[in-house]
Amino acid sequence: MKTRPLRPFQPSMIPAKPLSAQIPNWQQLWRDSLRDPLELLEMLGLTGFSDRISADAGKAFAFRVPRGFAAKMRHGDINDPLLRQVLPLTEEEQLTPGFGIDAVGDLAARGATGVLHKYQGRALLIATGSCAINCRYCFRRHFPYGEETAAAGQWREAIDYLRADASIHEVILSGGDPLSLTTPKLAQLTDALKALPHLKRLRLHTRLPVVLPERIDAELLAWLSGLPWPVTVVIHANHANELGPDVGEALHRLRQIGTTLLNQSVLLAGVNDKVKALQALSEALHGLGVLPYYLHQLDRVQGAGHFSVPDAQALALHRELMAALPGYLVPKLVREIAGEPNKSPLY
Repeated sequence: MKTRPLRPFQPSMIPAKPLSAQIPNWQQLWRDSLRDPLELLEMLGLTGFSDRISADAGKAFAFRVPRGFAAKMRHGDINDPLLRQVLPLTEEEQLTPGFGIDAVGDLAARGATGVLHKYQGRALLIATGSCAINCRYCFRRHFPYGEETAAAGQWREAIDYLRADASIHEVILSGGDPLSLTTPKLAQLTDALKALPHLKRLRLHTRLPVVLPERIDAELLAWLSGLPWPVTVVIHANHANELGPDVGEALHRLRQIGTTLLNQSVLLAGVNDKVKALQALSEALHGLGVLPYYLHQLDRVQGAGHFSVPDAQALALHRELMAALPGYLVPKLVREIAGEPNKSPLY
């Protein structure tokens, strides 16, 4: 797929209404998401595999999948790479040695309520605990969002912390998923951030352009285009099958307003642990104007052990990927280690 040439941005490029009048707004689509894994199996003709679903895992970490994402799954294939990412399987009940609740040391890096300050020059805000999709390998599946969300108290504690540390030049909005907040709520935050003279960059980590691309609407684009800092949007796609035309359109609209687009993925057994899958993902991303950024080794969170790929296999896959692609299409293979000052390369 060829990347569309960019045109100079003008406010008139942002349509007053969604691209298609037939598409409900993103909030309605979110409300209509699948909440029962058995319903998804029935849609895919896979009811014979219902005994593999764990009710306990689904209660501990709720099942949620937008219908548009489910529509990209292959009918009749229990090993579909998108399906595998979201099904609460009985394997989640197994305790895996070396896996824990706080896999990457988030709580030890707490600077203020909802503020994680791990790395020099940048701080991360837990903007919300909500996501449009609950990925079963999520490293924050056990995170205490009820107590640790930066939006509490109208962002005051988080902003006070950032204001007091002039070495923080970049704010990263994460969660949950920051784009699950309404645009006025996001604007409330960035209006407060504008008062920080030392802030130079804003970054958003989000899966919504991939799993609910309708979120990239006119209101969101108008907010992003009016921000005073360079904006980087880091999306999260693990497999090329996630990147349909609807996702391509959403990403194109983000590029039109000048955002830098990067992708981070997680190496997952049964999803993308083959060089052909990783190569197809990098090539599909580049065709949509997104640069592959990180390929994460799985964060060792309890309940996700069945997704783990041994380091030796991960390194062999990465070497194959380097031989198959130009360097700019090869994501860095990294692991996050609690307490380290940066992501740790595996090669």
